[in-house]
Amino acid sequence: MSDRGSQKIIAQVALLSVLGLAACSQAPEAPPPAPTASAKPASQAREATPAGGVQKGEASFYHDKFHGRTMANGEAFSQQSDSAASKTLPLGTKAQVKNLENGRTAVVTIEDRGPYVGGRVVDVSKSTAQKLDMVDDGTAPVEVQPLNNR
Repeated sequence: MSDRGSQKIIAQVALLSVLGLAACSQAPEAPPPAPTASAKPASQAREATPAGGVQKGEASFYHDKFHGRTMANGEAFSQQSDSAASKTLPLGTKAQVKNLENGRTAVVTIEDRGPYVGGRVVDVSKSTAQKLDMVDDGTAPVEVQPLNNR
């Protein structure tokens, strides 16, 4: 094989290597941060327990700008639904959320991922936030009890 033929093959291999590395180095986009009505200092947050168990921490509710956007389960989010977001509970899980300040409860369906604010264990729809009487404050200390595992 001539030097020119070898150089052409080396150039083609180098080009393919560069293209392969470029494709591998592209990271997927991170999900948007979960909506919140207000933020409380991390010192007021509590730790969550592992998936499947009772979790205690702060709840927040989705901002109106997320109404109609696609959730992790592929469906459109509705502020009038019982949809909720959890980082650890499996999608499809029904869970009871209890506002620890007033004892009010609501049953939600985990259909999205989040929240993305430290100390928060669940994001709920606005209609669920109204049932829990947490709309004015924006967040509330809650206990999340899974009712099934799908």
